[in-house]
Amino acid sequence: MMLTLMLTSKGVAGVSRASLVILLGTVASFGLPVEPIFIILGIDALMDMARTAVNVVGNCLAAAVIARWEGELDTSEKVLIPVEKE
Repeated sequence: MMLTLMLTSKGVAGVSRASLVILLGTVASFGLPVEPIFIILGIDALMDMARTAVNVVGNCLAAAVIARWEGELDTSEKVLIPVEKE
């Protein structure tokens, strides 16, 4: 069951409510009751926002690591907040 969930959950963070569809499909394919899954429905919107945030941060971090590895990331100027000059 864990292997099935790991294989079918790829790309879930990019699609809203996809985790419930995958979870319901996996539970039904193993012959388990699907009613307890609907309890998750109330908090799935919050969990979905968290999954999306983690996905975006991970993608940004991976892009920065690859750019640094390839020598394309310019780290000579480390200004994070623009400062107004008077």
